[in-house]
Amino acid sequence: MATYLVTGANRGIGYEYCRQLKQRGDTVIAVCRQPSDPLKALGVTVITGIDITDASAVADLTEKLQDTQLDGLINNAGILERITLENLDFDSIRRQFEVNALAPLRLTAALLPNLAEGSKVVLMTSRMGSIGDNTSGSSYGYRMSKVALSMAGKSLSHDLKPKGIAVAILHPGLVQTRMTGFTDSGITPAESVKGLLARIDELTLDNSGTFWHANGEVLPW
Repeated sequence: MATYLVTGANRGIGYEYCRQLKQRGDTVIAVCRQPSDPLKALGVTVITGIDITDASAVADLTEKLQDTQLDGLINNAGILERITLENLDFDSIRRQFEVNALAPLRLTAALLPNLAEGSKVVLMTSRMGSIGDNTSGSSYGYRMSKVALSMAGKSLSHDLKPKGIAVAILHPGLVQTRMTGFTDSGITPAESVKGLLARIDELTLDNSGTFWHANGEVLPW
């Protein structure tokens, strides 16, 4: 049995991570600002009131965790605000950087005392953050923040390797969540997380720092 901490756990992919991890017998610590009823019904540990962009809230989280050892840290919380060239909103771009790129790095650094040799760090990035795969442009804040997150993950994979901690940089696929407007062309959160957990289970120090699709495809930077 492993212990996983999941951010952005109240709905969508975060909730599904919690559900599937709980179902397979792992211990789950679900972190969010406000819990949903389905999350509260899962029977996992829920820590609320945590805004991961707020240094004091992250400090409160570390205080609550004390010396709890984490086998997995899943940095899932994120936001998508669509910004076009014709409608640039730099406040929105900064906000997406804070949530999508800086907050996961802040949290990972804060929780290093809770990680040990064999632990795994997961960063939920996006194919929209692939420079080589960008064929449509736009979505400036989201794309730019996810590129930054992927770079943070690559650096973490090098910096944490001597500690025996591996890092996965994961794209969930196009998923039917509120973030995507529950698109008809997407896969379900359950299908996405099934693939994501397979990638996490396969994660080792040898493949640490790889940018994966949930289906196992290695994506271009």
